[in-house]
Amino acid sequence: SNWVVYTVKPKSKTMKQLLALIALAMVTTAGWSQSYKDRRLIRDVEDARELLLKTNPDLNSYFDRSAGYVLFPNVGKGGLFVGGASGKGIVYQDQKAIGVADLKQLSIGFQAGGQAIIELIFFETEDDLNNFKLSELQFSAEASAVALKSGIALAAKYTDGVAVFALPKAGLMAGAAVGGQRFTYQPF
Repeated sequence: SNWVVYTVKPKSKTMKQLLALIALAMVTTAGWSQSYKDRRLIRDVEDARELLLKTNPDLNSYFDRSAGYVLFPNVGKGGLFVGGASGKGIVYQDQKAIGVADLKQLSIGFQAGGQAIIELIFFETEDDLNNFKLSELQFSAEASAVALKSGIALAAKYTDGVAVFALPKAGLMAGAAVGGQRFTYQPF
């Protein structure tokens, strides 16, 4: 099959300017749409952080001392024997948002139900944070998060450079398992 390619060459200066404006508008709209999604996610993360601190103010010490953290404001989990989870969050370093993270999880074993949680991962050192940014963090099968409850003192410690907390938002599903979670990171 033969393809015929037509090239349009506007003859007037006004037509060239109009085409340039249309091209600029298309690029700007695409960038605006993505930045709008990022701003909305950041707003959701800020609301989730506020809720986490309201539920357990002891988290302030982790926010103050960690090299960085990633907060997923809405991780959806569900399954019946084979389950999964996914979510999108914001990565912070030195209290500044630096990028977006995706969480994916596949699990096999007895499970029934679904839930929505807020998941928060703190990184103890810069190296731990850098491993996350290089997508080298993956939780072992037996890993679990500390379930946050109002009025309960935190006794969690870093394990392999990370401390993981979860706050159920809705739904019923036993456990706060994070085993098998994989992450990808995209800087802003």
